[in-house]
Amino acid sequence: MRSKRLPRFRNDEEFARFVDTHDMAQYLGSMERLDAAIALDPRLAERVKERAKKRLISLRLPLWQIDGAKRIGKRKNRPYQTLIQAWIAQGLRSEIQGVGRTHL
Repeated sequence: MRSKRLPRFRNDEEFARFVDTHDMAQYLGSMERLDAAIALDPRLAERVKERAKKRLISLRLPLWQIDGAKRIGKRKNRPYQTLIQAWIAQGLRSEIQGVGRTHL
């Protein structure tokens, strides 16, 4: 896979949003190597480990949804699977923070 160049960010929040919604493996080649060790807060380290865990699932979607995601992905220059993952994450965050609190 060819490495992509990281875009420029105006601030840390913009960078954080980018990291939350993109697969960073695509950008490893454009990142600087860091030889110094970084000590993470144990709670943060645990959250990072939990976030990295993934499980493959099979999800059946109507063709119009897949085609729509592909068109939007092409327009945004992002893989459609990444878009679908981001939309699911956004929906979950919204439900957890808002109306859906009583359901989870």
